Amino acid sequence: MAGFSFRYRLSGGAPTIEDLTFKDTETLTKGDMANLETGEVDLAASEDANLLGVCLETVVGTDSTTKIQVITDADAVYAVSDESARVKGATLDIAGTTGEQKIATSSKKEFVVVAASSATEPTLVRFNVGKHHNNVAQ
Repeated sequence: MAGFSFRYRLSGGAPTIEDLTFKDTETLTKGDMANLETGEVDLAASEDANLLGVCLETVVGTDSTTKIQVITDADAVYAVSDESARVKGATLDIAGTTGEQKIATSSKKEFVVVAASSATEPTLVRFNVGKHHNNVAQ
């Protein structure tokens, strides 16, 4: 499994999928986490505070022109490959480049582990409070 894959929403609802415009000329890969900046999306990175959700397709995009489908729910839970055992409630960071995004040791705390997992299981994560575009302090 490369990158992140949607598993479910904490609310039990279906995922909200939006067609959003690229902020930069870049490639976003299915499974990448997107970040929202000035109303447009780019590849999420550690320290981003407007995380949005996972890209559902691979698109080579052009700045302010191309659109991509992204799940945008603040309560979405995602699975990601991880070679470490994790405990429920642990915080983790996002790391990696397009097509190779993963989780990493926590310093900026973008994600929270939803359920304990072994080193051979995918890790289930959700956005930490204040890290998703629709869940930031005003």
